[in-house]
Amino acid sequence: MPTAIRTVELCKRFGSLTALDRLELTVPKGTVHGLLGPNGAGKTTTVRILATLIAPDEGVAEVFGVDVRRDPRRVRSMIGLTGQYAAVDELLTGRENLHMIGRLFRLSKYDCRARASELLERFGLEDAADRQPKTYSGGMRRRLDVAASLMARPGLVFLDEPTTGLDPRSRMEVWRLVRELVADGTTVLLTTQYLEEADQLADSLSVIDRGTVIVSGTPDELKAQAGPDRVGITLLDTGAMERTVRILRERLGTDPVADPGKMQVHAPLSDGGTLPDLLHLLKESGIAIGDVALRRPTLDDVFLTVTGRSADHSTDRRNSGKGTERP
Repeated sequence: MPTAIRTVELCKRFGSLTALDRLELTVPKGTVHGLLGPNGAGKTTTVRILATLIAPDEGVAEVFGVDVRRDPRRVRSMIGLTGQYAAVDELLTGRENLHMIGRLFRLSKYDCRARASELLERFGLEDAADRQPKTYSGGMRRRLDVAASLMARPGLVFLDEPTTGLDPRSRMEVWRLVRELVADGTTVLLTTQYLEEADQLADSLSVIDRGTVIVSGTPDELKAQAGPDRVGITLLDTGAMERTVRILRERLGTDPVADPGKMQVHAPLSDGGTLPDLLHLLKESGIAIGDVALRRPTLDDVFLTVTGRSADHSTDRRNSGKGTERP
């Protein structure tokens, strides 16, 4: 599959701070690739280098085979960028914002008008097109920002934490837009701290910590590395707990954990059997079951496994403590 992004031993330092440390990244064309990592891990720095906003100190960074240092102008003609905060001009209307971006890309006035009208309709902003963005909701501003990044029909779009601060409904709107972009053949590099967002949107993921990629793969591949599925069984008779533990141990070859206070038994569901098989076995053994829950590993489990901390408490010690990545 053709490659949209390739980095080889990419390094970037800001004084004594090493932001990227030999970062390796490959993103196939026409896919969504998610970058996950704690605050300060290097996600935004990676995007800024690939978008030609800053230069790397060492290593190679390419967009569609073009080196970002050797030919930054050509790279800029192929990309769109949406940052962490909507970058729209409050004094212009939504339509005028898109016209301005189009003219900066040297589109003709006719093409600007046609493309702006197309994007305003596609993103559901026709009724607000001639209003200033200061009257928009957060979700509308973000949709306008994404639309602006698409004025020149880029093959690659960088979405740097695009749903930060949005309410759930607005976040779902952005998710829909991302899926439509990829359906049209656009490549998306997505940085996010919302693991559910990455799980929903990304075809592949890379987890970055301290400036280097520590694990990559599809969401399912990464979740499989975090451990097997687990089954939780709630019993109706506490006297059957020991027998349930013994049966599960013999069948699964693992050590179930009993919680007498909740009348529950938990066990990894390995290759020793499927959930229906286990339930049938317990029923044949005369064990009355009140409830059964199957829990699959999540990206939160992956994050905890590979970084040693949860995504909800992932502020890096190198960070200034304000919850934003440097630089």
